[in-house]
Amino acid sequence: MGSLVSVAQLPADFERWDEVLALIMGAFAAMDGVIDPPSSAHRLTVENLRDKARQETGFAALNDGRIVGCVFVLERARDFYVGKLAVEPDFRGQGIARRLMQAVEDLARNRGKPAIELQTRIELTANHAAFARLGFRATERTAHTGYDRPTSITMRKVLS
Repeated sequence: MGSLVSVAQLPADFERWDEVLALIMGAFAAMDGVIDPPSSAHRLTVENLRDKARQETGFAALNDGRIVGCVFVLERARDFYVGKLAVEPDFRGQGIARRLMQAVEDLARNRGKPAIELQTRIELTANHAAFARLGFRATERTAHTGYDRPTSITMRKVLS
């Protein structure tokens, strides 16, 4: 199935936000009860996804017109920050996240940014390993407000 998936930047007139929201909620559902504090995905709405896309660049992975993956990236002064990478559970393991991240890398290179950065929760060790396989390295551990222990790991990939 992965070979039938195309990745495209979300156009300015994109309107399928309800599908993107459902995708993110479904993809992040497995984190419920695992990560503390709960994911910020729970605060997403169609309207704030629309707002997010006005400030960030979004990409979607499509399989026969169905949205099966997405990622958003925020351009910063020296890099791009990756957020809300999501792949529909039934489509995992097919290289879709890798292709979405490649689109992010291509965008960063085209804009002259030397690196991309993301954060992943401390509990999600499989995600740490997946990002490491994509060339990311842990650079920092941080705590959410009100926590006295690390809750997130910042990972960075320097683009060659």
